Amino acid sequence: MRSRPTIPNSDLITGFDIIFFWVARMVMLGLHFMGDVPFRTVYIHALVRDETGQKMSKSKGNVIDPLALIDKYGADALRFTLAAMEAQGRDIKLAESRVAGYRNFATKLWNAARFCEANGCEPDAGFDPARCEGQINRWIVGEAARAAREVTAALDAYRFDAAAGAVYHFTWDVFCDWYLEFSKPTLSGPDGPGKDETRATAAWVLDTILGLLHPFMPFVSEELWGRIDEGRAGTLITAPWPVLDESIGDSDAAQEWTGWCGSSPRCAPCVPR
Repeated sequence: MRSRPTIPNSDLITGFDIIFFWVARMVMLGLHFMGDVPFRTVYIHALVRDETGQKMSKSKGNVIDPLALIDKYGADALRFTLAAMEAQGRDIKLAESRVAGYRNFATKLWNAARFCEANGCEPDAGFDPARCEGQINRWIVGEAARAAREVTAALDAYRFDAAAGAVYHFTWDVFCDWYLEFSKPTLSGPDGPGKDETRATAAWVLDTILGLLHPFMPFVSEELWGRIDEGRAGTLITAPWPVLDESIGDSDAAQEWTGWCGSSPRCAPCVPR
């Protein structure tokens, strides 16, 4: 026998179509037999429909087999798709093209990790992001802190779509498309303090990304986390959640960097703000 009651639990995640048949009856039975509700929070998730918004049924021939999608695109791609489309109050119109798109995102992340590995970007236990001297390094650690705050706040509010969108934007649009591209001259240049700092910064930011991404893409993030530092103990799933001090952000570095880049006609239209 259990030594303590198993209720109340924290959350119950369910669909709106069984609120009366399942959720309400659990509450009534819990109050009657245990003297307490069985859970504190009920999260009503969306229903998954086909890409036109129709309910899936065999007679219509519009059933999407999740196992087939997993075999084709991977479990992480499907998981991220559902999280990114989980807007409260709206059903999910699932299209295979969306799953394929997030598979491409996983590929982008994998290639970024390989680039970092090829350029000697390894986690440094003594690295302090608040002490970065390079302008672009000071800028990216501030952006990482901002992304961590956005993802955490969205998860706390059960805004899974916003959380997925925030980590997606930071990973692809900020880290990959901007930071890594502008770091290439330093990483391919002569050795020195600036190159060492950039290597450590890139590894630290990648570690932060993997932590933020883990709830949405657990398999890819866990694999990469183990690869970038094979000597560390434990696993990503047991590692602390990225909680970054706001003080590591450097608003002056952000303004200087975006101001410099924005002055170029080539990149002004797409410079991150």
